[in-house]
Amino acid sequence: MIFVDACFRKPTPYTPVWMMRQAGRYLPEYMAVRQKAGDFLTLCKNPEMAAKVTLQPVDIIGVDAAILFSDILVIPLEMGMDLKFEKGEGPVFSDPIRTTDDLKRLQPDAHERLTYVYDTIRLVRERLANDKALIGFTGAPWTLITYMIEGRGTKTYNIVKKLIYTQPDLVHALLREVTETVKLYLEKQIEAGVNAVQIFDSWAGALEKPVYFEFSWAYMKEIAAYIKGKYPHIPVIMFPKGIGAYLDDIDGEFDVFGVDWGTPMALAKEKLGERYVLQGNMEPCRLYSKEATKTCVESLHAIMRGDGHIFNLGHGILPDVPVENAKYFVNLVHEVTRK
Repeated sequence: MIFVDACFRKPTPYTPVWMMRQAGRYLPEYMAVRQKAGDFLTLCKNPEMAAKVTLQPVDIIGVDAAILFSDILVIPLEMGMDLKFEKGEGPVFSDPIRTTDDLKRLQPDAHERLTYVYDTIRLVRERLANDKALIGFTGAPWTLITYMIEGRGTKTYNIVKKLIYTQPDLVHALLREVTETVKLYLEKQIEAGVNAVQIFDSWAGALEKPVYFEFSWAYMKEIAAYIKGKYPHIPVIMFPKGIGAYLDDIDGEFDVFGVDWGTPMALAKEKLGERYVLQGNMEPCRLYSKEATKTCVESLHAIMRGDGHIFNLGHGILPDVPVENAKYFVNLVHEVTRK
């Protein structure tokens, strides 16, 4: 598989490319399945439908890897929290975790109840071409507990940060529980058939540097080391968004570092390029313009020269990007980077 080879810095005929949120709302085919499902969680919990939308970008856009269609919040959901996706507001937990007593409500063995995810993986792997990789994923513990404590998306993070600075032991206890679940969840994904795993830390940039390394990166490193120790043949990708200023202190047992669009690729290469393959980092809004896409693809290729690089966006593709432009991006990467 070209994607897996690239994760291990093996020679590839061209630089592989995929896009975060590639199975999503910009595709009319996705919207048709989503409408049939009725709501987002039903789609996540229906292996047949989830497999279908996982495969769509490979068939329609021509990306080199499929990424499992699911949601990071299925973990707290199966830990017993009440999750709803509300129109215009996104995910909402009616019963956020705020106290030590609240921790007692969380149910053990959530990874055992995520069978619909593993069934989706098995279906996709049966139907996906042998040369295409399937990427599994999870949210990072810090990003997951932010939702679990705040109860919804947040711009200020004041509830979770208040607990970090006033009750750090409570936050660490929740992080510990979520971390153990994430390890077992990724392990089950690997056993079901994924070829690589990515850990998304969407809210990494919300924390100042020492606090980030204590309350997020330490737990991500622990998960990566656990997976690499048991499954050395499975690439582990770390994607912490918004920590370009912290790159000097990044270390750990993983293979690929996802670079967000706010971090200059030349800087990431200088700081991390010798130790890790880099993934990214085109600004997603460039996809609105073929000219802007071409400029970026050529400049990223000039920096990376295909060595230790996987093309991706620096965050998820947006819902109103023309499908034709997404295809153009993928084809252009293949053309520009072909040896």
